[in-house]
Amino acid sequence: MRQVIIYPGEDQYWVAECPSLPGCISQGTTREEAISNIRDAIHAYISTLEEDKLTIPPERFDALLVAV
Repeated sequence: MRQVIIYPGEDQYWVAECPSLPGCISQGTTREEAISNIRDAIHAYISTLEEDKLTIPPERFDALLVAV
């Protein structure tokens, strides 16, 4: 299980990032598509690490909402 940040991008696409996996970013034309795409990206990222016998980074990201 990984935490994901999702937000509207500048080009009318939704952007999804997985902060605990550096460089694991995806996007989609809808929020739902971006979520589906980041799931696939996370799976591919971790599969590649396993195939290369590399350490899988632990989930270490903690989200906090700050009212300003």
